[in-house]
Amino acid sequence: MIVDRLVRAVDDRLRLSPVARRALAKVFPDHWSFMLGEIALYAFVALILTGVYLTFFFDASSADRVYQGDYAPLDGATTSAAYASTVELSYDVRAGLLLRQTHHWAALLFVGAIVLHLMRIFFTGAYRKPREINWLIGVTMLALALLNGFTGYSLPDDLLSGTGLRIIHSVVLSTPVIGSWLAFLAFGGEFPSDVMIPRMFITHVLLVPGVLVALVSMHLAILVRQKHSQFPGPGRTEHNVVGSRLWPSYTLRTLALFAWVLAVLFALGGLAQINPVWIYGPFEPAQISSPAQPDWYVAWGEGALRLFPPVEFRVFGHLVPAPFFPGAVLGGLTFAALYAWPFAERLRTREKRSHQLLDRPRQHPARLGIGVGVIAFYAVLVIAAADDIIARLLRVPLSDVLSVLRVLALVLPIPAGLLAFLTARAMRVGDSRRLGDLTGTEFRRAAGRRDRSTDDAERPEENPPGESREGPATPRIELWPERDAWRWRYRQGADGVILTSSRPVLSEEEAVAAARLAYPGVERVVVPGPPAPPPAGPVRAALRRWGRAMAAGSLLIAALVDRRRDQRRREQERADREPGGRQTPG
Repeated sequence: MIVDRLVRAVDDRLRLSPVARRALAKVFPDHWSFMLGEIALYAFVALILTGVYLTFFFDASSADRVYQGDYAPLDGATTSAAYASTVELSYDVRAGLLLRQTHHWAALLFVGAIVLHLMRIFFTGAYRKPREINWLIGVTMLALALLNGFTGYSLPDDLLSGTGLRIIHSVVLSTPVIGSWLAFLAFGGEFPSDVMIPRMFITHVLLVPGVLVALVSMHLAILVRQKHSQFPGPGRTEHNVVGSRLWPSYTLRTLALFAWVLAVLFALGGLAQINPVWIYGPFEPAQISSPAQPDWYVAWGEGALRLFPPVEFRVFGHLVPAPFFPGAVLGGLTFAALYAWPFAERLRTREKRSHQLLDRPRQHPARLGIGVGVIAFYAVLVIAAADDIIARLLRVPLSDVLSVLRVLALVLPIPAGLLAFLTARAMRVGDSRRLGDLTGTEFRRAAGRRDRSTDDAERPEENPPGESREGPATPRIELWPERDAWRWRYRQGADGVILTSSRPVLSEEEAVAAARLAYPGVERVVVPGPPAPPPAGPVRAALRRWGRAMAAGSLLIAALVDRRRDQRRREQERADREPGGRQTPG
């Protein structure tokens, strides 16, 4: 009663009910890929919540301090205040290690979800008019997420993060003409300076998060104003959105996703160790940890530094050091290309119409091939950041690993992009609806002639009247019982478009009435049985055969290795029992 009166009093003065009704009636698409942006948002919320707790105990100072705590190997040692407070967070503060590791895992998930969300937007063409502004905001958020992740990773002042800071300082110094000035402004003097950690702390907890909050708010406001994009389907046009209303179905779904994100992050924070700074030790400028790898989202930069040859030259008398191109130019070109892509594509295609419907990746083979090739290139760079670990595990010289990775970085993007390009064209010109059903004939057709095909919906003349590739072209409503309720869905074709209702009803009659109200022209109502499994295509069958062969080969190799290990153990035991035999140290 009190809450109701309070709400009515506020509404009488502010007139919020019409706005609230329109907001709650907003429709969101049901496709799973639209949840990637929400995962990034919820990871950002987890970062803020855990970060606020950590700031209560972290001492952002490089001043000397004697650690006195529960971590015995460091007890009584003099370190920086930042490092000592980080170890105290891990060992002496209640729930400190849990929240610190959860914060780190949330940072990894935050950047990963942004990257996947950006890839979904790129491959579906969601950056086209009128959403160029949101694309630019998203790219900026990715850059800021990388910056904030690196500053947070460097704050503990341990030996591993100090090595990364030394690398970044060297990259900044390698900038011709203005490098020394930039390094002085960014790091506050000669490396390492006393103001370096306080500056990174303010950047990490205040400046970048504040800008990110503003950009997220702008991103969501533009999204609400422009409405969601959506994949093509029955009833979906350039002027509407088909899906679930914000209240109650979508709200419950997104709250469940929020709970799952928090549950997974806290489970990782409690069960999976990450960034154990007490093992690395405090940062000493004259020391370096080996092997030393950064987090994955900046590993591509370190991989580029490791693969780039030590080439230096002079331009107009100014030295251009070797770290400048892989460290500064590559990153600048990457984000410049991301910013410019929507406008470059519009300039090439001369497409000025607004787009509400998304593309399937197969509809643009060139875009798909370029994207896959770039992803393959950066994947090699990420792997190259662990070249020393690879060399140690394989027991091969590090120079050989570097040579192989350099060749892969130059060669792999071409076949990867070409394969994606041909696959997309084969799925357009052929009869396969799924990747596993592609045949060699379709690949040869895609590679041997110009692709003049369009999507299936744009060329119905290739199918018999009344039929489509998915099966019967007549749309229908399917109903089925689910526990104590009934559900229904719209289907067009055997394997075509399927739209499932988000709200169950109590009886079959209510389900029929709701379905015919949503689709008044569809009169065919059936109760389907269990769907038949789709037949395996030649590609899928070949992959299954190769998988079984690889599994059998792996088991055989494991058995041989185990047998060889047993033989060595028996020989060792026999040698130990023989008088005067070789004795092994205990």
